[in-house]
Amino acid sequence: MLMYKHLIAGQWVDGEAGAAGNIDAACAAAEEAVWSFGHSTRADRVCFLEAIADEIEARGEEITRTAAAETGLPDARLEGERGRTTGQLRLFARLIEAGGHLDVRDDSALPDRQPAPRPRLSLVQRPIGPVAVFGASNFPLAFSVAGGDTASALAAGCPVVVKGHPAHPGTGKLVAEAILAAIEAQGIHPGVFSLVQDGTREAGQALVTHPLIRAVGFTGSLAGGRALFDLCAARPEPIPFFGELGSVNPMFLLPEAVAERGGQIASGWAASLTLGAGQFCTKPGIAIVGAGSDADAFAKDVVAALAEADTQVMLTDAIAQGFRAGRDRVADSAGVEELISSPCDDRFATPCLYRTTGKTWLDTEELGEEVFGPLGLIVEVGDMAEMRRVAESLKGQLTCTMHFDAADTDTARTLLPVLERKAGRVLSNGFPTGVEVCDAMVHGGPYPASTNFGHTSVGTLAIRRWLRPVCYQNMPDSLLPSM
Repeated sequence: MLMYKHLIAGQWVDGEAGAAGNIDAACAAAEEAVWSFGHSTRADRVCFLEAIADEIEARGEEITRTAAAETGLPDARLEGERGRTTGQLRLFARLIEAGGHLDVRDDSALPDRQPAPRPRLSLVQRPIGPVAVFGASNFPLAFSVAGGDTASALAAGCPVVVKGHPAHPGTGKLVAEAILAAIEAQGIHPGVFSLVQDGTREAGQALVTHPLIRAVGFTGSLAGGRALFDLCAARPEPIPFFGELGSVNPMFLLPEAVAERGGQIASGWAASLTLGAGQFCTKPGIAIVGAGSDADAFAKDVVAALAEADTQVMLTDAIAQGFRAGRDRVADSAGVEELISSPCDDRFATPCLYRTTGKTWLDTEELGEEVFGPLGLIVEVGDMAEMRRVAESLKGQLTCTMHFDAADTDTARTLLPVLERKAGRVLSNGFPTGVEVCDAMVHGGPYPASTNFGHTSVGTLAIRRWLRPVCYQNMPDSLLPSM
């Protein structure tokens, strides 16, 4: 049973030892690895990251086959995600090779300054120490064992302890094997990476409260993430919790755009809404549009486009159950009209669509809560002032989108300042489901989209979560960290 096998500091361990013992051993090994890996050269870490990518690719067919069996995701999606995973590893290799992430600052000494001399001051970003990473259910590769959190932490020089997600233990084991092979080939301390395959709440609690863990990376539900965040804050020595907790990712459809190309926007939304059975944290779940004949035509076009969607398999029984509960919560809300309903039998789901008014949205707080799955809600507002009030009512989001034409520019200009305060990424005339892995990407936002609005879990800026600035005063060059 693969989910009961753990990789602890280079050794495969039977899970019967219990979560606490495995986590304590993994954290102790990670702390020991700090003294070598945390002071390794950037060139050595570049080779390590590239070796992990190579080892994952060498196991590509087996990883795809196993992940498909565990998650129900199609091969093409998994092969693309595997490419993203290895691409992230190589992206961070190139980042640290260039060295810009160190944010080096050097103020030379001013011995003759009056009334007092100034010492030489040198600043460089340094790794914080062992990092805990929680694998995500909806990305068995790119947000899991060797995903962006792990890749960026290793690039920073931080050992990592991963809590694998129980939805895909076999996939996690194969990826861990790839990392172990890279560790052995590069001669790196085995404590630099451990995988604990324990899906219990107790295991998560033990990991985030372990005194040797210095920060946590998490992708998952608001309830689970908030509970772990509170544990991190309540520790005798609190640590940062970098949680990405989800979003409804609203789209604001401005009048001229709807009048000119409402059908095109409708078909694009339907495709984005159903991609991966709506199991993306950037799924655009809400469309806000001005009431009237154009809104009616838009709704009919969305219904027609969604009617062509195939039944899809959801990732787990628990996610399917959560989707049904969210669907029922929306459907049972006063003032909400059902346009398409989904039976969602077992793990099989089809899209569902609902419509309501801006007033109902503003009066019904739970309509702003994420439903993880292929559910969309059209919110019809009476005028642009009400559209702005809807925008102002939003909680923190990963993304906000405006669909507008040239004639809508003045309206878009007044709406943009609101949206940039609500989201980490603001889109013009697009759909947010795709998250590009690059320098400029921000995948985060104000709470509850994430627990730290100053950081991102995707893109090269993600490395800053695992670094802290250290200033060296009058330190000789021979003792300064490699810059």
